[in-house]
Amino acid sequence: MDVGAIETALVGAKTAEFQLAIAAKMLRMNADAAASAGKIIDAAQVNMDSLANVAAGIGANLDISV
Repeated sequence: MDVGAIETALVGAKTAEFQLAIAAKMLRMNADAAASAGKIIDAAQVNMDSLANVAAGIGANLDISV
């Protein structure tokens, strides 16, 4: 068997291994980001639920001039 072909195959295998590692890392990062977004949405829902009992118009005419 040709030594050059073996070397080419080994380099190709290492390249594929690296690409798979990068893809796995990106998938984990995407899953972490989705989980974080879910937590933010849940927290916003909790905050909205706590404001549900506030009378209508509260905070509508807030004067923030200095």
